[in-house]
Amino acid sequence: MVQSSRRPRAHPRAAARAAACTAAAVLLAAPAVAGWPSPAVAAGAPGPPYAAVLSVPAADEPADPAAAKEQIEKNWTAFFDPKTPTDEKAALLQHGDLLKVLLDGFSAGAEAAKASVEVTDVVFTSPTGAEVTYDLKVGDDTVVPGSKGTVVFEDGVWKVSLKTLCSLVELSGAEAPPLVC
Repeated sequence: MVQSSRRPRAHPRAAARAAACTAAAVLLAAPAVAGWPSPAVAAGAPGPPYAAVLSVPAADEPADPAAAKEQIEKNWTAFFDPKTPTDEKAALLQHGDLLKVLLDGFSAGAEAAKASVEVTDVVFTSPTGAEVTYDLKVGDDTVVPGSKGTVVFEDGVWKVSLKTLCSLVELSGAEAPPLVC
């Protein structure tokens, strides 16, 4: 009798059963990854070594959203503060090193010297981006309430986006917006 070198084919139900067991194992372990005890842990059996994981950061925000929000508010306020030197403003603006002349132009004028902002909300759109809602003030008067702008995380710093700067240039009624806009 000649033996075949072929391996016997697995029964189709055996493959399906193996896949179902694998899926069940993943589903039972998933709550532990999210910080919830798995059914085995709840019943008193020792849990997997990764059961200590408490939370997984959302994909639409940075790893530490509270710290990021704090830096965004601080940087946004400093960028719009007329007392902030142009070089510091450039460091708080996306591609700001290329736009120092434009920033100097924004700082000119009596109204600019009294301008300020108050950040009212920050909503993350990704780990490296957020939408900022703010009130634009001149002196004690809120002249543009509920304004919207965006920030980007660039070179380890949350910066006012170029898109926001261009929107403000357009709002100012500039006859010749900068080429970057």
